[in-house]
Amino acid sequence: MEIGVEGLKAKLRRLVDAIADGGDGCDEVETYDEVARLVLQIRGLKFGAARNGEGEGVGSDSENNEGGSVKVPDRFLCPLSSELMRDPVVLSSGQTYDRRFIQEWLSSGNRTCPKTQQVLSNITLTPNYLVRGMISNWCTKNGVSFSPPSNTDLDLVTGNDRSTFTSLLDNISSPASPISEKRQAVRDLRLLTKRNKSFRAVIGEKPGAISQFLSVLSVPGLKDNPEVLEDTVTTILNLSIHDSNKKILGEHADVVPILIMGLKSGAMETRSNSAAALFSLSALDSNKEKIGGLCAIKYLIELLEDGTLEAQKDAAAAIFSLCVVRENRGRAVQNGIVDVALKNIKNETLLDESLAILALLCSDQEAAEKLKENGVLCLLKVARENPGKRNKENAVVVLFSICMYDRKMLRVVGEDEKLNGTMAWLALNGTSRAQRKAAGILEKIKRTKPKTPYSC
Repeated sequence: MEIGVEGLKAKLRRLVDAIADGGDGCDEVETYDEVARLVLQIRGLKFGAARNGEGEGVGSDSENNEGGSVKVPDRFLCPLSSELMRDPVVLSSGQTYDRRFIQEWLSSGNRTCPKTQQVLSNITLTPNYLVRGMISNWCTKNGVSFSPPSNTDLDLVTGNDRSTFTSLLDNISSPASPISEKRQAVRDLRLLTKRNKSFRAVIGEKPGAISQFLSVLSVPGLKDNPEVLEDTVTTILNLSIHDSNKKILGEHADVVPILIMGLKSGAMETRSNSAAALFSLSALDSNKEKIGGLCAIKYLIELLEDGTLEAQKDAAAAIFSLCVVRENRGRAVQNGIVDVALKNIKNETLLDESLAILALLCSDQEAAEKLKENGVLCLLKVARENPGKRNKENAVVVLFSICMYDRKMLRVVGEDEKLNGTMAWLALNGTSRAQRKAAGILEKIKRTKPKTPYSC
């Protein structure tokens, strides 16, 4: 016998009472699913089947098994993404969101409910089994695939993200758009790619997006605007943080040249962000070779010498990463990296970074030749007095290379050893690498000592 609305309501009340009383030993998830089924049955009897927006508010379209589409009820849409929730969870404010999107919101440092703006008492996410069951049943009835949630960045991309991204690119590249709109679109792209990591993933879906975006630098009235250059460079930096974008950006003909332009002629923040973007892109060896071949190292070294502390750190990180590729080491030496790094070491600024760069370069004979002229005494001081084990290690690594190529410098190290015993101490107490290099220097010193004449 078919149960009427009142009978279904009575059964629903009994299940709700059971949940409130702690479940009476029943499986909680199954109980929630049964509640969801009853709610749908009651709605069906009272209002008719909820299809294609009849009788209720509707939202996003979803594909069904026959290739058509049905309207998703508003209550099943995440307020953040406007898409069907796959893993609904409840915030302490009582609002329900799809887990992946609210987690992204909270991970960005937000501590308010996006919908109500209420300050959250905690950031616990409680699974909403009732809504999940209702969505599952609705999907089954309407032939909509209800796939499990995924944690990839691309999965976080929403229809709104794609629509906004396309709209901004169209404003930038359309000849009909006023200059003010183009300017605002570039600024908006910078802000969105900074705040929203899912937004960075959209560019991978649109092969022509980079060219559209960079076209702003050819617009009369904007191409010489330093603020536009800064926003463009910074947007490239933001996009490059997304791993799959590093190859796309690095392979584009204009990206690296624009970053180099930012290094050469931009304001300090532009130069710093250009260096940071080059560092990010240099995670790929293919990008290291391209960046080095386009003379970026010269301008990175200039920034290392005359930039603000933050800019110098960005430049040092990029130089070190690029010099992992052997061809770039010669370029760095020829453009004066040794003198700039030694100057920093003597001034005790960026000591860690400068020593790491020299330790990477010192196997190159040209670098060792330049180091022996001004570097031995300050490197001995670091090895002797600096408290950092890694700095001591890098200093002795450089000293070992210098001594390999120049016996005169070996004698200088030997004289210091008589006074201070630095190498002997490192051979016992340094890092494993420092111990090997210090022991190697001591062995060379021992072999070069003049032999005592034999006497009867």
